[in-house]
Amino acid sequence: QGYLSESGGGSVQAGESRRLSCLISGAEVYACMAWFRQTPGKGREPIATLYAPGGTTFYDDSIKGRFSLSHDLAWNELFLQMDNVVPEDTGNYYCAADRSPSVCDGPHPSPDPMWSTWGRGTQVFVSS
Repeated sequence: QGYLSESGGGSVQAGESRRLSCLISGAEVYACMAWFRQTPGKGREPIATLYAPGGTTFYDDSIKGRFSLSHDLAWNELFLQMDNVVPEDTGNYYCAADRSPSVCDGPHPSPDPMWSTWGRGTQVFVSS
């Protein structure tokens, strides 16, 4: 079984940058990796996904051009680089993964219930 653990959250001022990290451990090989964001009053929504075999990425319109995904060569960590943050980026950020390509290889990623493995989340607060 695999385990995911997020870090890097905290308070940041609007316009600044922050990098979140998802530590990937265990023997699982995942086809899809993702960052979800949960804002007050809403459920977890996918904002960035990576289809590992082909390297295809998806970015939600709310972060496109500002956030980017990357990973280390050994696939031990998945990163979310957050640039030019805005107060609307405030929320809990979760790392998710799944062995099935189907959750992320289409034009839109599958919603929360379809992803099998989750971290506990890390909170980001953006002040104006």
